[in-house]
Amino acid sequence: MSSPSPRVWLVTGASSGFGRAITEAAVAAGDTVVAAARRTEALAGLADAHPGRVEPLALDVTAPGDALTAAVDDVVARHGRLDVLVNNAGRTQVGALEETTEDELRALFDLHVMGPALLTRAALPHFRAQGSGAVVQMSSVGGQVTVPGFGVYCATKFALEGLTETVAQECPHVRFLVVEPGAFRTELFRPGAAVLSTSMPEYEDTVGPTRAFVTGGDGTQPGDPDKAAVAILRALEAEDAPLRLPLGRDAVTGIRSRLTGIADDLERWEPLSTSTDRDDA
Repeated sequence: MSSPSPRVWLVTGASSGFGRAITEAAVAAGDTVVAAARRTEALAGLADAHPGRVEPLALDVTAPGDALTAAVDDVVARHGRLDVLVNNAGRTQVGALEETTEDELRALFDLHVMGPALLTRAALPHFRAQGSGAVVQMSSVGGQVTVPGFGVYCATKFALEGLTETVAQECPHVRFLVVEPGAFRTELFRPGAAVLSTSMPEYEDTVGPTRAFVTGGDGTQPGDPDKAAVAILRALEAEDAPLRLPLGRDAVTGIRSRLTGIADDLERWEPLSTSTDRDDA
């Protein structure tokens, strides 16, 4: 990244988990962070620990686009620039599609897709004016690998990844990093954190194990959020930075297995797939 130091970051969902860890890592690197959360009181300890370096911001990423644009514009007006936008706010939702209500489905897309899309859109004019900038999209291994009960969650992350890959092609002056963590010890699995759709007995065999993992697995996740934050900063600063950064051995293993399966299907069915071209093409 070619931006002056200290850089200015805007991190959503900064009060805990990856957002807090990324904020701490950015401050340790000498940067300034506008730390956003729905409730600024949740950011008090973070701001007190880093006076003048962490600025709390009350922000609901599901707000209308004009409100999100105003928030980004205000950050630039107060700090003179914005160097890194981290779209981290999110939550876990468990339920088969048939179990998931329309409200639950729409709410998760608002949080995981619309919010990051509108905030990214708001940042692009500033990045263009500066000639540089970076967007970190906190996706998930679920942005590539599916699990029963995580269908809607995975759908939002697949959508975010597809959008980001396209915008990266549209905006070569901006660095995009799609982060795909596996299971990390954040607060996503703490009691009451996940949205659990009302269960149906018909899905106990397929979705039941996922629901049990989410409700009983807190504290057993192998990933370390602080190490993840360091890895994210290293990737952002690398000359050959990737578009996607899986984090955790479980994420790397799962994504590699999926890609192998896709490649195998592509090769096996290539004759049928290519037989649909016109004879004069």
